[in-house]
Amino acid sequence: MSRLVPGPRIAPLAAYRFAVDPYGFFAACQRRYGDPFAFDLGGKRLVVTGQPELARVIFTMDPDATRSFGTEQLAAVLGRHSLIVVSGERHRRDRKLLTPPFHGARMRSYGAIIREATRRHAAAWRVGEPFVMQATTQAISLEVIVRAVFGVTDPDRIAEVGAALVGVIEALHPVLLFSRHAQRDLGPLTPWRRFAAAQARAGALTRSQIAARRAEPADDILSLMLAVRDEDGRALGDDELVDELHTLLFAGHETTAIALAWAYSWLLRAPTVFARLRAELVALGPDPDYEAVAALPYLDAVCHEVLRLWPILPMAPRTLVRPLRLGPYELPPGTGIAVGTALLHQDPTLYPDPHVFRPERFLGRKVSPFEFTPFGGGHRRCIGAAFALYEMKQALAVLVPEYDLRLVDTTPPRPVRRNLSLGPAGGVHVVRAS
Repeated sequence: MSRLVPGPRIAPLAAYRFAVDPYGFFAACQRRYGDPFAFDLGGKRLVVTGQPELARVIFTMDPDATRSFGTEQLAAVLGRHSLIVVSGERHRRDRKLLTPPFHGARMRSYGAIIREATRRHAAAWRVGEPFVMQATTQAISLEVIVRAVFGVTDPDRIAEVGAALVGVIEALHPVLLFSRHAQRDLGPLTPWRRFAAAQARAGALTRSQIAARRAEPADDILSLMLAVRDEDGRALGDDELVDELHTLLFAGHETTAIALAWAYSWLLRAPTVFARLRAELVALGPDPDYEAVAALPYLDAVCHEVLRLWPILPMAPRTLVRPLRLGPYELPPGTGIAVGTALLHQDPTLYPDPHVFRPERFLGRKVSPFEFTPFGGGHRRCIGAAFALYEMKQALAVLVPEYDLRLVDTTPPRPVRRNLSLGPAGGVHVVRAS
């Protein structure tokens, strides 16, 4: 008889604690039940580990041995064609088609867009006037997405498309991600009614942009997506494109914006780190080469440390299609398995003094993909990981040398649930000092 993975028994309470504070919940479960531990989420049993050796087992599995976790809930929100939702041969095909725009020279061509958007939105800061850093970083990230992905350049059109896309994210109440029962239209004030209306508005604008790019291709990610063909010569259809574009928005807009807000939360509490980073950037001159910025070792270490401390997605889950031995446990098909990024990143044996902001820990060290997993891992690792890191670096290359900011509140913020992602409570209130 196989052993059951231990964990909390009261399923609704465990799901609530995970939804509110996954970092604290994971740490408490690991202390009480060991590693791995299990709890029920969305009607499924989910086994979580924070051990690098077990993360290796999960991330190196045969891709056909797992499928998406929470498929029903995610499909209703992201669309049934989303890369996050599909599995098997469909996932391999779509991932192959969607990967090229986010790597190599193509990705680097977006550096000018990132810096222009950063300067435009930072120019609104006034000396002595407090503002929310995450509001600015969200505006930057949204403009980058709208321009680089959708190919929109007209300022009014950027604002129109951006407002529709942000409307989808703002209407995405966390309950819609964790409960299939909440994904029903029960009246005008229910979360699903609001989300469905926002999704319809964004979908209409997305389809109009797809039609425009079919008629007149440009140098943007949407045009590349329209041009790609699989081995059978098949292109992505409009429904597939809408779902993938909205997934790119969801995965690329919120996460980068939150990471940049966290960066300033930490940097402004660590003046020595800030001074070292500024000196490294200033040494490149006033308009540095994009690749020179991307290659800076201390900037890279700062970005890694930001992504380590409060990972924006606390875990990387999937569902077993075949049996799996995970440590001492035999797990049957249908079981959810997850690498607890929040556990790995706060393991003192991997990262001494794990709650201290110390970018130097990443200097001269090649991090194992089973110890540092802010973008997941294995065949489901985020295809936009390189783009997100690149955007962080180019934005910081503008902000750190050119602006003197200070925190309004020096109390370190706690992460709070937004949807699938978590960000700093309050969004990091700062003020321009000079």
